[in-house]
Order: sequence, then structure tokens, then C-alpha cells
Amino acid sequence: MPITVTIDRNSGFCFGVTRAISEAEKHLAARPDNAAAGEPLYCLGEIVHNNEEVERLENMGLRVIGQQEFSGLKEAKVLIRAHGEPPETYRTALRNHIELVDATCPIVLQLQQKIKDGFGQMRRIGGQVLIYGKPGHAEVIGLNGQTGNQAIVVSSVEDLRKLDFSVPTLLYSQTTMNTGDYLRIAAFAQEACTRNGVPFQAVNSICRSMSRRAGQLEAFAKANEGVVFVSGRQSSNGKYLYEICRQFNRKTFFVSGPDELRKEDFVDDDLVPRMASIGICGATSTPMWLMEAVAARIKTFAECT
Repeated sequence: MPITVTIDRNSGFCFGVTRAISEAEKHLAARPDNAAAGEPLYCLGEIVHNNEEVERLENMGLRVIGQQEFSGLKEAKVLIRAHGEPPETYRTALRNHIELVDATCPIVLQLQQKIKDGFGQMRRIGGQVLIYGKPGHAEVIGLNGQTGNQAIVVSSVEDLRKLDFSVPTLLYSQTTMNTGDYLRIAAFAQEACTRNGVPFQAVNSICRSMSRRAGQLEAFAKANEGVVFVSGRQSSNGKYLYEICRQFNRKTFFVSGPDELRKEDFVDDDLVPRMASIGICGATSTPMWLMEAVAARIKTFAECT
């Protein structure tokens, strides 16, 4: 009996990442055939948390740099990735005559403005702004930059236990966080503020496409006997979505690319399939071409449909 291999078409790049990569490809394609004759296109941080996609774009001429190198650039062209940047990045660009290709996700841009406005309101009444997210994450750095880095970044209820809730509190979330965890964070803060008789507001700023992805993956994982989840190992989104697949299908394998697949996981010594159906899915940072390459490799292990 052959293995049926299905790729989850809801997986792969989110809108923001797709837009950023499209911008990079457009500007790289416009350079002279002799790349050395034209100005390079720099990217402030990895455009996406996927080594294979980063390598593909680097081969086209994209050069990834960090903040220190960015600060020393003059009269260059730099791509701002979907995660967004703090105001200081734009001030540096203006000061150093750097042309920015701003590919910040529109959803992140809207959230940055909301946090900036919310922080102004809280400051006027002696309140505080909390951001639920991963400390050090590029998006969180950009969000907190809207407050002059005066917002408090929290990642768990334990972090909340250390805070003073005797002042008005406004809570936001990094756009890619777990909705259920955010609701638990918000409930704890709400109770603490109510107990102290001060106002509290939680702004649900998690990306809707991200929150829908969890339910879609649940259905996909249940529909297949086995699942191969494809993601860069440094992707926090990938780790979160992989755990969802594992929750609903224990036969879930995590790989970064086709070279990590093991034939013995899918067929026995006589090439008899161990599973009748394999689903291929991935993170919002996983390119479709990489999931297709993983599917193609599995199909070489045995006779497949």
C-alpha cells in the first residue's frame, strides 16, 4: 500500500513575511547583472527564521547585518523586515543617509502606533504598559521602542507576580504569541488591578491569521497518520506550532529540511510503509518550496501517491 503525502496549503509564510521577501526579491532583481557593480541590499537581521530561505536570498545578493554594522553604514540601502524596528533605527537611517526599504508587517505597524498612543495615555495618569512577548525578540524590541523602552515585557504569569498592580495598567501582546496563554496573562492582571481598584485594559493584538493557524493545524494533524513539521529550529513560532501538532498526533516529526528525514521512520526494511498518510506542514517562517522538497524526499522512500 503506497504512502499518501499531503502538504498543508495553510502552512508557510504569513502575509507579512511574504511581503518582506517579495520586497527583497524586487530590489535584488533590479540590481545590475554584475552585483559587484551595484550597491548591496542589506537586511537588518535575518529576514525570516529559516536558514534555507535566508541562504537562498543571500545567494541572490542579500546581506544580513546586525545593529552594530547598521550603525556604521553610510548612504546604503537597508531592508526592514516584517518584525519592525524601534524609532532609533529610523533616526540612525536619517542621520547616516540610509535608504530604508520598509517591509514592516502592516499589522505590526498598527500595533506599534497603538502602543505609542497607549503609553502616552498611561504616562499622563501614572499608569504602566505591559507587553506580553519574548524578551529580546525583534518584534518586541520594536514595540517597546515606541515607549522609549519603558514598557514592561512579560512572558509568564510568574513575571506578573513581581509587578505592582496598584496603578492603571494597559496590556498588549506580541502578534505571534499563543492566544490561550495571553488570555491567562490578561485574566491575572485584570484580577490584580480589580483587587487594587485601578483600571485595566487588555488589547488583543495577536495576529488573526496566527490564531487561526492553531485550529487549522489541529484538524490537519488529526487527518493524517503521521505529520512532518518543517521549520527553522530558531523559530519561536515553529516551536509553538510544532507542539500543537504533537498534541494531536504523537507521530509528528520536526525537521529543518529534507536532509534530516530518516527513511526508517517511514518504511521498514522491506519498504513497507509504516504510515498510510503523511501530512507536511510548517511555521509561518517556512517557505512552501521547502515543504515541497520534504514531501518529494518522503516519496522516494517507497512507492507513493
